[in-house]
Amino acid sequence: METTNSANRINRLPITRFHKIIIVVVAVAYFFEFADINTFSTTAPKIAQVWGLDVNHIAYITSISFVGMFIGSLAGGWLADRAGRKAAFLYTTLWFSVFSAATVLAWNIYSLGILRFLTCAGLSAMTVVAVIYVNEIFPAKVRGKYLAYAIVIGICGTPVTNLIASAVVPISDWSWRLVFLWGTLGVVILFMIRHLPESPMWLESKRRFSRAEDVLREMEAKVSGFAGDLPQPLAPVAEVREQKKSGLRTLMQRRYLVPLLVLIVLWVTQTVGFFGYSSWAPTLLSKQGISVEDSILYVALATIGAPLGSLLAAFVTDKFERKWLLVIFGTTIGISGLLYGLTFSPIMIVVFGFLVNMFERGYTSLAYAYSPELFDTRTRSLGTGIAYGIGRLSNAVGPLVIASLYTSTGYASVFVFIAATWVVGAIVLALFGRNTKVRPVQQGDGMCTAAASPVGGEQ
Repeated sequence: METTNSANRINRLPITRFHKIIIVVVAVAYFFEFADINTFSTTAPKIAQVWGLDVNHIAYITSISFVGMFIGSLAGGWLADRAGRKAAFLYTTLWFSVFSAATVLAWNIYSLGILRFLTCAGLSAMTVVAVIYVNEIFPAKVRGKYLAYAIVIGICGTPVTNLIASAVVPISDWSWRLVFLWGTLGVVILFMIRHLPESPMWLESKRRFSRAEDVLREMEAKVSGFAGDLPQPLAPVAEVREQKKSGLRTLMQRRYLVPLLVLIVLWVTQTVGFFGYSSWAPTLLSKQGISVEDSILYVALATIGAPLGSLLAAFVTDKFERKWLLVIFGTTIGISGLLYGLTFSPIMIVVFGFLVNMFERGYTSLAYAYSPELFDTRTRSLGTGIAYGIGRLSNAVGPLVIASLYTSTGYASVFVFIAATWVVGAIVLALFGRNTKVRPVQQGDGMCTAAASPVGGEQ
């Protein structure tokens, strides 16, 4: 049998300092990703004021950013399959850090659009690679919890960035540029990447059995150094064989296509729903007569709920079925977001904004864990990348719809539209989403489904 039994060997490892170091590295990358992805929304009111932009100009920048995210998601999945999970994680982090630094020098709306396109491509690529990497390195029974912990730390980049922006942006007509400089600090990953092993599951899927065995033995030695003797792994369930079909052709098989389509709906509604709030709230509040400084401050206070949402997800993600948690969280976001848009009381703006941020970041943490579990090793990168990428691409249209709604029917209609996207996503997931908690992903299995109906992705 040609296999290193990597999935079962990883799944029986106890969590030790070895795993926690990996999560810290991933969390640092997430911190600066979340910091960078919010830089335009927090600076948009000031940029619009200085450059004389209207809502349609803001929509242009936002839309082209999400086109970059779509391309980046596909590129990240491709790179993770070709170069490996570890190398792809490093390259994508460096990419978004470099182009965020370049954004400081933007001289007009078109240069800003191009640089945000390139930055967001790197951000999205890194996200895809990171969720795949954690999925393949951590034991199945706790991977959701530890991914959520990484996001708890990472998501702090959002309120920190917003608070920095609220202090820096009003200083002068050019000080908004400093907010983009803040997003470049992700380069610290250069000094931490040595702590990350390559994914043995990826190596095994590429039939690099000797290298996979070396990495597994090194992982087991480090873990046993902290935890003592390790339990015996389960036996491999089937021989790993090369597949003649690969890539997109494999995903067109029904056992992959149905969950892929559900996952696309999940990420489309999450993207339009979340960025509808985060990208537009400061601008729309300022258009309603609230000062630029106050609108940025209210949004900054509301985003304090974000890390608490990821922490909530960490507590529940491995205890309950992720599909139903996503349904509950999505419905709650829709209701809270609608109320957020129908009040102009500063206290209520902060309260309902806080709830939106808390449950949305919990939702995102759950979705990051749920997405790669629907695929096996050879389809995981491409399937996750396509679904996440199409979700991000959808928001190339989302801002244009929001701008049109705002100009034609008013402020409240924007929040009705955004709330409706969350409810639609929850309904589709409830009706067609697959359970993933019953049985963890195995190297020889396909998607994580009920034990009575396994899908033989690599059998």
